[in-house]
Amino acid sequence: MKIQTLSLQPGAGWAAPIDASLDGDATMILLFGAPQLIDAPAPVSALLAALPRAHAIGCSTAGEIHGTCVGDHGAVAAIVQFEHTAIRTAVAEVACARDSRAAGAQLGAALADPALRAVLVLSDGLTVNGSALVAGLAANLAPGVIITGGLAGDGNRFLATWVMHGGALRRGVVTALGLYGPHVRIGHGSRGGWDIFGPERVITRSDGSVLYELDGRPALQLYKEYLGDRAAELPASALLFPLALRTAVGSAHSVVRTVLAVDDATDSLTFAGDVPQGSLAQLMRANFDRLVQGASDAAAMSQVAAGGPVLSIAISCVGRRLVLGERIEEETEAAIEALPAGAQQIGFYSYGEISPHADGTCDLHNQTMTMTTIAEAG
Repeated sequence: MKIQTLSLQPGAGWAAPIDASLDGDATMILLFGAPQLIDAPAPVSALLAALPRAHAIGCSTAGEIHGTCVGDHGAVAAIVQFEHTAIRTAVAEVACARDSRAAGAQLGAALADPALRAVLVLSDGLTVNGSALVAGLAANLAPGVIITGGLAGDGNRFLATWVMHGGALRRGVVTALGLYGPHVRIGHGSRGGWDIFGPERVITRSDGSVLYELDGRPALQLYKEYLGDRAAELPASALLFPLALRTAVGSAHSVVRTVLAVDDATDSLTFAGDVPQGSLAQLMRANFDRLVQGASDAAAMSQVAAGGPVLSIAISCVGRRLVLGERIEEETEAAIEALPAGAQQIGFYSYGEISPHADGTCDLHNQTMTMTTIAEAG
């Protein structure tokens, strides 16, 4: 297995020559780039033209990660040439959130195979219900197949995102890449680092990813009370106060949900994933040191046994970036320090992170750092 990682600087092209010798049917390209690239895709086209046989997927971001560096307005890419691993990609249309489960099922059916070991999925960040997407995908794959990935970003604007498949940058689609064979090694980890505050409330009215009432009160009104003066900055300010969600008292699984949109007419909040009626919800707020430690813990969880090169894919939430501000590279540094020496890291800031829980059950997460490590055994 051979790896090359690259960064694209705005107006300056790729920072290093593209290694065209890595091209082949067993080559994977992962590309994470600025939302504006959809209108000026020449650098992306140049990368793909240099590696015409490779399988390429990618998406827009709220910031790109290369090593420990975090940037905007450019792109990062990883080119991975496998020796013993096969690759397959698939794409599905998602016109609205209600299409999400069917889109996941379509991707799962396209990629399913007894030799499938892992799936990397990248989704439009605004039209998709991430938890329904994951449920549809997982239902059509064999138990034990690892699913990781994330929802595309658009900075803190929440206006439009893109996903790359087949060389085209498109809106309203989900793409997935499958890795096949006994030689590929996949590690994964996911951690948050937020503090819970305030009472735990019952979701008394919701529909899919739309939350209408908490404890019988209009959800948006209650949220605005907590945000105070920052309510005028919704939905962006909601990234600073996500929800911790449990399906029941004593539940082993808890997930974090981020607000994507607000509707004053219905006093509702739309989240990146399901907020089931009857679930328990509690507000969260940032703890700087715990956020950084969470990134380190996620990387430590993702350790994979490998004697050769390791690629790390770091997908963190835009909300973490807004909270950490100028300290943002502390979490990328903490992550790479917990990885094996020589590991190469790329990633992006997202509108939702996809990763398994400790028991292997995959789910959509928000406000987490998720890590996927890829290596290949001989």
